[in-house]
Amino acid sequence: MLTVSSVNVNGLRAAAKKGFVPWLAGTGADVVCLQEVRAEPEQLPAGVREPEGWFAVHAPAAAKGRAGVSLLTRREPERVQVGFGSPEFEDAGRYVEVDLPGLTVASLYLPSGEVGTERQEEKERFMTAFLPYLRDLRVRAAAAGREVLVCGDWNIAHREADLKNWRANRKNAGFLPEEREWLGKVLDEGDGGYVDVVRAQYPEADGPYSWWSYRGRAFDNDSGWRIDYHVSTPGLAARAVKAEVERAASHDLRWSDHAPVTVTYDMAAG
Repeated sequence: MLTVSSVNVNGLRAAAKKGFVPWLAGTGADVVCLQEVRAEPEQLPAGVREPEGWFAVHAPAAAKGRAGVSLLTRREPERVQVGFGSPEFEDAGRYVEVDLPGLTVASLYLPSGEVGTERQEEKERFMTAFLPYLRDLRVRAAAAGREVLVCGDWNIAHREADLKNWRANRKNAGFLPEEREWLGKVLDEGDGGYVDVVRAQYPEADGPYSWWSYRGRAFDNDSGWRIDYHVSTPGLAARAVKAEVERAASHDLRWSDHAPVTVTYDMAAG
């Protein structure tokens, strides 16, 4: 069995003070993908930068205090790659991938965007550059007999079932028609060729949501968004046996505005 968790930590230093450390100590995951780390490795406490029992790969952003992705693996990676070949986003702290036996796994933090601003233009440029890379990665992996898993905060709710208040968000970043169409291409068998693993496990469910605003009573009312995904090649998706969002028991026990999305894969299946 291979268990993979993915979570946007909303600042790893802050999360480490609020509950991330005991969560990591207690997780049964073999791989943990982190997004929005927002810290240089040397700014992190030693036990967070290099947790005992883990191999840690950090890809901070050149822009201080922004973005940043990390990967923690129980096994030492065979290969590490930061960025996906786009000069603009090479040091943006938004993508890191490693090779494990038979599997390439990546941590992704796709820009959030904001309608009518440069941030949305940045998001669109990222999506334009990233889709061809995903296609090529899948083809290369298939030729090598490998599976691919891209975990992270994709900052797009694909379907109406992926956010509680979808009607009110149709003109907002994260649920724009063009963003949803793009993610649809990633998940199109004839295009990107990937699978939304959690949605495949919960085909008819609303959610399960993975992000809730800190404003109001969004968490208490489960008024959330499902924007944190496990996106994999079909062979790996078919091996998923359990998928869950590790939602905190109460608002005061949260250590991020996101919750870990955890999937267990039966690597011996098939």
